[in-house]
Amino acid sequence: MSYVLHYAPDNASLVVRLVLEELRLPYQTALVDRKVSAQHGAAYRRLNPVGRIPALETPTGPIFETAAICLWLADRHRDRVQLSPDPDAPDRGDFLSWLFFLSNTVHAEMRTLFYPALVAGDDIEQQGTARLQIEASLAKHFDLLNTAFASGRTKTDCCDIYCAVLLRWPVLYPVDADHGWFDLSRWPNLQGLAQRIEARDSARAAALAEGLGPTPLSNPHPATPPKGSAL
Repeated sequence: MSYVLHYAPDNASLVVRLVLEELRLPYQTALVDRKVSAQHGAAYRRLNPVGRIPALETPTGPIFETAAICLWLADRHRDRVQLSPDPDAPDRGDFLSWLFFLSNTVHAEMRTLFYPALVAGDDIEQQGTARLQIEASLAKHFDLLNTAFASGRTKTDCCDIYCAVLLRWPVLYPVDADHGWFDLSRWPNLQGLAQRIEARDSARAAALAEGLGPTPLSNPHPATPPKGSAL
């Protein structure tokens, strides 16, 4: 077995790194240098034709899209640790619903918050309006997730990992924006989730590798990676 995670510090590849660590799988990393937009280069696009991070090289070929990689790894290696319900388990549908809500809705909207020009063009005023709308939408999503991830939940799966990482970024990005709309204490169940995940050995290993500090999910600080750049 040989996996290569193509990553950049504090990017969506962090979710995949955490899953690999949770499964205790051997893997190598290959830095995608964002400083030179390597994710848009021909070599990387052979792994991920969308030109986004991450991509995972596997013995059967490359995989891209964060949720797809996590689900593939969890299903393939459930003999090690169960990070996804069995395909015929009663809670499989619920798990898939939340996993793809995190990926297709929360993560996708968060990306437009980081890059408002994608939806508002180059007009600064329109970008500001778009940001306010996206922030309001994301706050409602976190309200919903706060209920879904009820306190007392102790089992860790791909949804927990994905959600916990998504709680990091609104505090930090966009770098020059007002982040006052996001206060994790507003969602105590999500705050507890962040604290629980960051205390795991997998998160400690990822935080050390990417320079994320001691409380990377519950009280994030800008990444200081030993290699590469988050932006």
